[in-house]
Amino acid sequence: MATPILLLNAGSSSIKYQMIDADTEEVLASGLIERIGQDVGVLTHKVNGEEFVANEEYSNHSLALAAMVQMFADHGPSLDDVRAVGHRTVHGGDKLTRTMLIDESVVATLEALSPLAPLHNPPGIAGIRGAQKALPNVPHVAVFDTAFFSTLPPASYTYAIPTDVAERYHIRRYGFHGTSHSYVSHRAAELLGKPYEQTSQIVCHLGNGASISAIKDGVAIDTSMGLTPLEGLVMGTRSGDVDPGMIAYLHREAGMSTDAIDTLLNKASGMLGLVGASDMRDVEAAKDDGDERAQLAWDVYIRRIVGYIGRYFVLLGGIDALSFTAGVGENSSSVRRDVVKGLAALGVTLDPVANTLRSKEARAISTKDSAFAVLVVPTNEELQMAREVKAVIA
Repeated sequence: MATPILLLNAGSSSIKYQMIDADTEEVLASGLIERIGQDVGVLTHKVNGEEFVANEEYSNHSLALAAMVQMFADHGPSLDDVRAVGHRTVHGGDKLTRTMLIDESVVATLEALSPLAPLHNPPGIAGIRGAQKALPNVPHVAVFDTAFFSTLPPASYTYAIPTDVAERYHIRRYGFHGTSHSYVSHRAAELLGKPYEQTSQIVCHLGNGASISAIKDGVAIDTSMGLTPLEGLVMGTRSGDVDPGMIAYLHREAGMSTDAIDTLLNKASGMLGLVGASDMRDVEAAKDDGDERAQLAWDVYIRRIVGYIGRYFVLLGGIDALSFTAGVGENSSSVRRDVVKGLAALGVTLDPVANTLRSKEARAISTKDSAFAVLVVPTNEELQMAREVKAVIA
C-alpha cells in the first residue's frame, strides 16, 4: 500500500516541497515556490519528467501553498492520496526533541523559541499555518533539525557561562543539519555492513553551511554548530569559530552595533569575507590560478575541518568511518583529498582514483589498508524526513 507524504521546507521567501511514497521511497513530485512577498513569484512544479511554471503574486505563505495545491490539482499527483504533511523545522530547542505531530502546543513552543532562530522559525510557522489551511484533513508532522542532537551529553552541550544565565535564556549547544547527519550516518553503517548501534563515525556535512558530528554506537555525542548555526567550521558566508571577545572589541573600537556584527559574522564572513566568493568552486579555481588570498582561505577551511575531525576521533576512541556529504563534501575531490592528507597521522589513506570518480552513489574512497573507511554519501534529507513522518503516523 502506498504512503504518499508531502514534505515542506519553508523559508522566509520560498517553499521547497517534495511528495515521496514512504513505502517505495520514490519521489512522486517536487517543486519550489520563490519570491513569496514580492510583486511576482515563481512556482515550479516537476512531475513525471515534466516541468510546469506559474508566475503570480504570492503575498504570503498561505497564498503560495494554495497555489501549490492548485498546481497538484492541475498536473498531479493527487493530494487526496497524501497521508501526512512533514515540515522541516529548524529549531526545536530543548523542548521539542523528536519528530512529532503538530498541535497548538507545538506551534506555541516554536513561537517561544523564535528568538533562537529568528530567520528560520517564523517562516516555518507560517508554512505550517498555511499548509494546515490548505490541507486540513491530514496529520501535520514536525521534523526538527536539532532533534538528532538531543542525545548530546551535558559535557558537550554546556557552555562555561553562569548557570542561571544559561537556564534563563536557554543557552546551550543544539546542533543543526540533524536530518542530514541522521540519514548519512545510517547509510554509512549500511555501506560498512555493520549494525548502526555498533558503529562509531564522524560525518562532515560540507555545503554553504557546514557542520561535523561525532556519533558513537549510533548516538550523537558532539557536533560543531552550537546555540546557532554560526559556530564551528568556516562556511560560505559564516565565520565559524571566532574569539567571542571580537564582538565587544568591534563594538568598542569600530562603533559597530550588535546587529551589524551579527550580520558581519553570518553574512559577510567565511569564504566570502576571505576571498570575495562564497562558492567553494570559485575559491578553488582562484587558488589554482595562484591567488594567494584564495590559497590562504582554502588552508584555513581545511585546517578547521581537520581540527574538528581530530578532536572527535579522540573523543570517540577511534572510528569505523569518516563520511563526506552535502554540496562540497559530495563534489569536491580536492577538499576530501586535502582533509584526509591532514589526517595522515591517524593512518587513513585515500584511493586517488576512487576519490576523483564522479558518482551520485554512496561509495568508499579509502584504500583497503586504511585505518578506517572514508565514504562519500550523498545526503537525502527529504527521504529521511519521509521515513520519520511515516514512523510517527504509523
